[in-house]
Amino acid sequence: MNAVADLQPSSLWRHFATLCRYPRPSKHEAALRDHLRDWALGRGLTVEIDDAGNLLIRKPATPGMENRVGLVLQGHLDMVTQQNEGRDHDFHKDPIRTQLLDGWMHADGTTLGADNGIGVAAALAMLEADDIPHGPLEVLLTVDEEAGMSGVQGLKAGWLQGKLLFNLDTEEWGQCYIGCAGGVDVTYKRAIRLEAVPADWVAIEVALTGFKGGHSGADIHKQHGQPIRALAHLALDAIERFGAHVVSMRGGTLRNALPREAFVTLALPAGAVPWLDELVSQWRTGLEKRLKQVEPNIRLVVTPTKAADALNEVCSRTSMELLVAAHHGVLRWSPDIDGVVETSANLGVVRIDAVHGFEAVSMARSLNGYGLSDIKRKLRALGRLAGAVVIESGEYPGWAPDTASPALALLKRVYQQQFGGELAVEVIHAGLECGLIAAKYPDMDMVSFGPTIRGAHSPDERVEIESVDKFWTLLKAAIAAAPTA
Repeated sequence: MNAVADLQPSSLWRHFATLCRYPRPSKHEAALRDHLRDWALGRGLTVEIDDAGNLLIRKPATPGMENRVGLVLQGHLDMVTQQNEGRDHDFHKDPIRTQLLDGWMHADGTTLGADNGIGVAAALAMLEADDIPHGPLEVLLTVDEEAGMSGVQGLKAGWLQGKLLFNLDTEEWGQCYIGCAGGVDVTYKRAIRLEAVPADWVAIEVALTGFKGGHSGADIHKQHGQPIRALAHLALDAIERFGAHVVSMRGGTLRNALPREAFVTLALPAGAVPWLDELVSQWRTGLEKRLKQVEPNIRLVVTPTKAADALNEVCSRTSMELLVAAHHGVLRWSPDIDGVVETSANLGVVRIDAVHGFEAVSMARSLNGYGLSDIKRKLRALGRLAGAVVIESGEYPGWAPDTASPALALLKRVYQQQFGGELAVEVIHAGLECGLIAAKYPDMDMVSFGPTIRGAHSPDERVEIESVDKFWTLLKAAIAAAPTA
């Protein structure tokens, strides 16, 4: 953590270093939460933990600011856990190793956790500060945001006292978000039928790796490659040309991260191997040509292996056709907000083997209820046509924009005073906890802002150092300028 020792603001970076030392995958934030509880109690602050595991810390107003409106700073404790191929990092035990490069902080081959660690660190630094005037202050740190938002879904009404909320979980400095997409997970499950691989057949594993990945909402429009679907296409070619059968397949790791790699094992007659080699070579050339501008590091590698059983012919074909047909990418752009995706789906994870059967997970998003219903129905219909059981889970609402928001007016005014120019107002095609909070606190006024983070949900995640300092300056000034109640 020497990388953060000399950075400013020092208190924010010191708290971020603490977060990096505590492993915090979704659903495994308890050790960090308990540390922060003890830290806050040691400072004489009021601390509560609700039944969902969320942490709430209250700090009384500084003298003379008691009449200011109560303000809530909100972020989530968990982080997405992704690492590069060959990196042996245990996210349940190992600390995040940080490094600085050209004004950015990175991790060493893993996700950094700047999403949402920087926002959490800023809230903790504000609790610690004794030289920043503020009204009644609450810091709400939720759990399990990245794996289904169960923490904020379990947030009880009436717990928060503040009337303004700053969500510190967006990733573009100079922008303020006032709306976000809702989402739902759609899981396909299908039984598989296995048969013995003939003695004169061989098995190979085809690995497609090196994709950038990224955030399944914020990056869904960037035309990144899709290794799961690409390998499904290749497997279908092998099935149709050589009578190959699928032995197993795996790809992606999280439903809210664009997949970065996929692997399929095929069984086929030994005499077809030279022809398969030619097919793979054609696919390699085609992918490199098609994706060279957005995916310069992809690798397609074939390795001999062994297999006793494989999916039968019909099951092999149907499984690959379902993956090829499953929607991935932008379904519709917003007709109201230029450059913003309205509705999308991410085919994030697939597992096909004797243990899982056939299992694939998509995450669908939309800025409005009609769009979410539309994409859900499309995905549901596709799964049912393929004979799969379709399970919808983890649905959460979007956050409707309010351009007349007093919190927005406050932030725009303070931004202009501190930096000149105009704060950009945006709607994001990603899930923020604001929608669920607003459903339980309909009278709470809220906005979301943060520093510049790139590559969230991938090992390329990085945060711009300069933007963190500006973010901190804006946060301090906005808190100090909170209106009277």
